[in-house]
Amino acid sequence: MTSAWTPSSWRSFDARHQPSWPDSSELDRSVKSLAELPPLVFAGEARSLTSALGSVAQGEAFLLQAGDCAESFEASADSIREKLRVILQMAIVLTYSGGMPLVKVGRIAGQFAKPRSSPTETRGDVELPSFLGQIVNDVGFTEAERRPDPGRLLTAYHRAASTLNLLRAFTRGGFADLSQVSTWNREFVASSPAGQRYAQMADDIDRALRFMTACGVTNATTPTLHEVEFYTSHEALLLEYEEALTRNDSLTGGWYDCSAHMLWIGERTRQIDGAHVEFLRGVHNPLGCKVGPTATADEIIALCEVLNPRRIPGRMTLIARMGASRVRDGLPPLLAAVRESGHPVVWACDPMHGNTYTSEGGRKTRHFDDVLSEISGFFAAHRSEGTWPGGVHVELTGDAVTECLGGSDGIVDGDLDQAYETMCDPRLNSRQSVDLAFRVAELLRQRD
Repeated sequence: MTSAWTPSSWRSFDARHQPSWPDSSELDRSVKSLAELPPLVFAGEARSLTSALGSVAQGEAFLLQAGDCAESFEASADSIREKLRVILQMAIVLTYSGGMPLVKVGRIAGQFAKPRSSPTETRGDVELPSFLGQIVNDVGFTEAERRPDPGRLLTAYHRAASTLNLLRAFTRGGFADLSQVSTWNREFVASSPAGQRYAQMADDIDRALRFMTACGVTNATTPTLHEVEFYTSHEALLLEYEEALTRNDSLTGGWYDCSAHMLWIGERTRQIDGAHVEFLRGVHNPLGCKVGPTATADEIIALCEVLNPRRIPGRMTLIARMGASRVRDGLPPLLAAVRESGHPVVWACDPMHGNTYTSEGGRKTRHFDDVLSEISGFFAAHRSEGTWPGGVHVELTGDAVTECLGGSDGIVDGDLDQAYETMCDPRLNSRQSVDLAFRVAELLRQRD
């Protein structure tokens, strides 16, 4: 890929998992309108995230990337707030236990598109286009609902803008105050069956805050106790949407995809000669790439060379999604190869996608124990290679759903129908998410 890059140069490459839009003129009108709208995020924010992720790449910080499998256009302000709340709950547990800075990135304000294994779905005698996320079509199973609608690209933009407004208000306006997050953790441990195990940590956090206040460290003197840096990310799947929101930065002259601070390429679209790699190689945002069990060392090194030829720390995050049974054997050769290549990557663990299966009751689900097992194997692989397990990447919601089995509440197959609300893949609920944070914190404490 030595040819000149432009925001539209991807159009000369094979673009997989793109919708079959029925009306090209309608698509052109929507894309043109998108290109005239203000950016959703700014280049300087993306540079700040690259810098923060650079600390992760150097083993000086930890990444928590979390949020919905597929966001809904109908998400309320309350549901957005609760999703942010559970991410902040996890963050304080990891920060306090790990004793190092935590970089917080949400799968939010843009995670509207989903690749599917088949372009169509059949129910009984009816075959319709697959649901590709609400940025393309609707989850309902009628011909009208499954018709790809380019007007949804504009709806996605406006929903992302609304969500970003809320996130900025919450993270800057006191909602993320450290003492408040500590209170949320106490509520979790008080009502959890595993509460006694975590009560001491909640007490320690409260005691530390009281000590800091007594020493004069307050919100007025230290704004970081009152505010948090929170970034957005999504899979850069629909390339017309991403191109339309790509802007030239007036300060640096570089191109940035201003639909989110961080973009990632999925396991299905990481072809070295594909359109997604071509598009993302030219934008200056921090990037992620999913790495599944079939990935080879040569493929990963080639992706690093194309996407981060200047070897900028924090530019490239490799998100391993091996599966609990494969991570301990499959990941170390990749870790060794990247280490020897000298590429300063962030390694993160996606323990969700490699552990999905259909339950006895017919629901797509994941078991909490498998999720935890993959994270444990991820840490073990890094210990064996002397590399840094830089973060976790999980699908979750702040709602009390019953989509994943296990956890401190002991959700079983018969419980799944109580609150199975996801539009696509099963998510950890709020208790399972915070429970997972405590388990990851234990692994972080063992790193020395």
